Amino acid sequence: MPPQEQADLWMSLRDRMKVDWKEMTMQEKKAAYYVAFGPHGPRRPTPPDEGRKVFFLASGVIAAAVALFSITRLFANPVRPRTMTKEWQEATEEYMKQQGTEPITFKPGMMVQSKSEKHLPAREKLNDE
Repeated sequence: MPPQEQADLWMSLRDRMKVDWKEMTMQEKKAAYYVAFGPHGPRRPTPPDEGRKVFFLASGVIAAAVALFSITRLFANPVRPRTMTKEWQEATEEYMKQQGTEPITFKPGMMVQSKSEKHLPAREKLNDE
């Protein structure tokens, strides 16, 4: 049915629904029920292959994210940042103690997350070190 005809039918049906429903014909009642609760608009059934399309699209997006992450890791600099050394973290902790940072929840050793440099594999020297 063309959209203009649908709109005209809906307007006439809307005006007809304002009267007592006992005066409406059975066909008008069925049409009003269909307009209110029928399988159209947001209540229309999903297409039969929609689930498959969603699955493949989601899988493709996840695969692209994994590929991008892997490529980024492949070309990333293998040198650990100098702030991840145990000495740097201990110095940060000492600085925090001097400044009085986090006086309530501060626990000694909470900033040290790395092992000592002598236990780590040899790393390349950065140009700025």
